[in-house]
Amino acid sequence: VQLQASGGGLVQAGGSLRLSCAASGRTLVNHVMGWFRQAPGKEREFVAAIKWNGGATFYADSVRDRFTISRDNAKNTVYLQMNTLKPDDTAVYSCAATRRAIISTIRYSATYDYWGPGTLVTVSS
Repeated sequence: VQLQASGGGLVQAGGSLRLSCAASGRTLVNHVMGWFRQAPGKEREFVAAIKWNGGATFYADSVRDRFTISRDNAKNTVYLQMNTLKPDDTAVYSCAATRRAIISTIRYSATYDYWGPGTLVTVSS
């Protein structure tokens, strides 16, 4: 699976952005798609994930109620709608895919086998 994230940019606090992750190479059926982020000087952290089959979603507490992950089956694309952005959301956001995830491991980056290059999101105060 090849993944390509896009949609990052500079936005003021309180604003919104929508990230996209387009997949190619194989269907995403039976995969879990995840978004992770890494801020300067910090470790990579889980943001959100979605099961391609059935659409169950999972969120980090820090983004719950502000971010929404979704998928478009026809386009083989996953989206991350980010609302009410805060300066603490500034990071490089990366999408990832795996067929190995179970609920207890879905938040761990080591679970994911395929990664795309990240897209930078900068939130100004």
